[in-house]
Amino acid sequence: MENTTTVHLEDKIENITLEMYAPTTDTIIQKNITEFAGKFLVIFFYPADFTFVCPTELKDLNKAYEDIKAANSEIIVVSTDTVFSHKRWIETEHLLENFKIHMASDRKWDLSRMFWVMNNQSGNSARWTFIISPDGILKASEIVTEPLGRSSNELVRKLRALEFMRTNPWQACPANWNIGEQTLMPSIKIAGHVAEQLN
Repeated sequence: MENTTTVHLEDKIENITLEMYAPTTDTIIQKNITEFAGKFLVIFFYPADFTFVCPTELKDLNKAYEDIKAANSEIIVVSTDTVFSHKRWIETEHLLENFKIHMASDRKWDLSRMFWVMNNQSGNSARWTFIISPDGILKASEIVTEPLGRSSNELVRKLRALEFMRTNPWQACPANWNIGEQTLMPSIKIAGHVAEQLN
């Protein structure tokens, strides 16, 4: 697997149509990326259905789903499994009871190739997260090794920070920033004196 993506931060993401399993309605739907315009879109790749770390991640995301939506965001989870596999996995894995998030099937590897997250040896996508802005620009990318699960708390924190910066131009969010905390106004005047602005 390559260690770089075919798209980079601040690139415009091309439109693509996705086939998804919608667990709340038990239906197969088609959606394209432009239908999420106006919101941040999280594309959450995971290696495969019926695995071990993956259901713990999806349970964690489902628990945080209302917080994700409250941050002017939507999320889709993606693997190279079929929508039928997604459906069966939801039905059998107790960790995924009442799962609400749409599950995209990247069976033809179109999305995995676009973001270059494909593991050519296994045929699975890597454990990779992308955040696309409301106007279609890639704003965040995170990859972790396959045995390591990600944190929905950190994802929500990033989404809140990105939404804050979108609605408050020229402000920046320092490390571990959360709503209500001090932000930064970058300028030559605070170079070397960031501590004073945060006090």
